[in-house]
Amino acid sequence: MNEITKVKFTRRDLSEDLNKERKVINRKSKELIRGKYFYAKDHKFSKENNQLPRDYLNQIVCADSLETLKRLPNNCIDLVFTSPPYNFGLDYQEDADEDSIDWQSYIDNLFAILGECIRVLKHGGRLIINIQPLFSDYIPLHHIISNFITSKKLIWKGEIIWEKNNYNCKYTAWGSWKSPSSPYLKYSWEFIEVFCKGDLKKLNLAENIDISGDDFKNWVYAKWSIAPERKMKEFGHPAMFPEALARRVLQLFSFKNDIVLDPFNGVGTTCLTAKKFNRNYLGIDISQRYCDVAKTRVNGILL
Repeated sequence: MNEITKVKFTRRDLSEDLNKERKVINRKSKELIRGKYFYAKDHKFSKENNQLPRDYLNQIVCADSLETLKRLPNNCIDLVFTSPPYNFGLDYQEDADEDSIDWQSYIDNLFAILGECIRVLKHGGRLIINIQPLFSDYIPLHHIISNFITSKKLIWKGEIIWEKNNYNCKYTAWGSWKSPSSPYLKYSWEFIEVFCKGDLKKLNLAENIDISGDDFKNWVYAKWSIAPERKMKEFGHPAMFPEALARRVLQLFSFKNDIVLDPFNGVGTTCLTAKKFNRNYLGIDISQRYCDVAKTRVNGILL
């Protein structure tokens, strides 16, 4: 009995010692020495925000995103939430080329659009991107995009794991079966990268906060377990994210009456959620068919 008691006592002491070791002494002063987000310190972002032209307020625009964004003034959008086309080889529209082009062309076009998103974002605004890398091509797209955005002096606020719980893998897709030669890793989640322009804080009135205490506590834990969208066939789109995902992003990172932009709007889940939760919106997509579906969905929301 004495020996057992001694073991328990020793483990407790060890745990207490480890907890003491984890405490950082003079944490604040050390943070000052290291410097936070050093890569974004020398930004030249203006703090003067502008109004989004009324012609674009609460609109779904069928057009080329890059050309449309170029028409918008600087600093007129509060939050960008989007999911770029996958470049997986999915048929997004019947009358368009297959969604599968060489990576350099894809990235060049994507960066041009994201650059305009950064320009139109207000000081303190957020740029949030849902990304699934193409693991079969070994393209770490979430890292490539993050490197580009931080090179443009936005602050990386964090990364959220969207756990979809939809693991589905055939044995033959595991690469070198039962061999270290070349195992193929499988994932049941996607990434959500969060960036801020100019400042980590976005100021607004308390009356425009609409997130509950319970939701706040749950959602700041950066692993969100949300089932994938189940109505993709109904809406005719092969790669939708669910409303529940958009709701969390909008309520955790924006205020009521903010203006939300989705430059890859698809069938309009971002705009639909924005309208449901008292945000303004602008959705842009090049597919007339998708824009028609998006308008039908958004116009069906009665406030």
